[in-house]
Amino acid sequence: MSGLVTGDAVVLGLQPARLPSRALAVLIDLVVVWAAYLLITLGLAVATASLDGAAVAAVSVASFLLILVGAPIAVETLSHGRSLGKLACGLRVVRDDGGPIRFRHALVRGAMGVVEILMTFGVVACVASLVSERGRRLGDVFAGTLVVRERIPTARVLAVPPPPPWLVGRFAGLDLSAVPETLWLEIRQYLTRARELDPAVGRRLAERLADELVARTGTPPPPGVPAEAYLAGVVAERQARDARRAFAPPSVLGAAGGASAVGGAGAVGGVGGALGAPVAGAVPPAAVSPAAVSPAPSAAPPDGPASAPASVAPPGGPPPASATGFAPPA
Repeated sequence: MSGLVTGDAVVLGLQPARLPSRALAVLIDLVVVWAAYLLITLGLAVATASLDGAAVAAVSVASFLLILVGAPIAVETLSHGRSLGKLACGLRVVRDDGGPIRFRHALVRGAMGVVEILMTFGVVACVASLVSERGRRLGDVFAGTLVVRERIPTARVLAVPPPPPWLVGRFAGLDLSAVPETLWLEIRQYLTRARELDPAVGRRLAERLADELVARTGTPPPPGVPAEAYLAGVVAERQARDARRAFAPPSVLGAAGGASAVGGAGAVGGVGGALGAPVAGAVPPAAVSPAAVSPAPSAAPPDGPASAPASVAPPGGPPPASATGFAPPA
């Protein structure tokens, strides 16, 4: 990757095109241009058959300059650095700062291309591209341009092999909060490349990673479980947790939080709470007498007799019948 820096001090990670891809793009462009030049030359030869030799030579030079030199310049200018060959090979011509080229850049590259590609059959361009650190020919050096790759192949992502069926769900209660991302990355790389390693080397690597994982989680693997199967089971458990966290609807998370809050409030202020313990000051329903829940009598009319005073139990004597609801034995 090249370290191109824009005017805003932004480093561009562009991959310069090397000689094989550039040579293939130039070959495609030359085939197309020469085919068009030959067809147009034959047409002009038929059309200028009645002219003298000087006129025929002038037409021939003009067609050479317009087709073999002017056409590539026009194509690169209008397509912002992508000719037919570069488009087929996934290449593009850009400025040194990563921006699109203009007419002056394409003009300098085309003029130098006549010397280093057409007149020397591409020898000068190949030598300059091999010597240059970023694979630039002389036209790119004078024009201040660079040919970069637009289509960069992405790395193939390998899936982590699943754990044995008898280990699925065995690590549901494992605390994985202390495991760093670097260790997860090492375990994933080992599991995806385990079949490519030597058996002895892979076994030692799996045991080392398993020991580090046990040191982070504080829980040893079940007895008789190989280190590779243990790593695969823990990674599968982490992926399952991430999937549940990513795809769980917000309503489920909110309902779980609300239920815990309501349960806490009921345990504090409700009768019995969440644990069924009676709250201080609460009276069981069986201990309440009918007189206690009956409505209070209305006030006596002004001309009626005054209400009788409430009976008071004598000191040391039995309580009155109105307070207990039954009469003491005679």
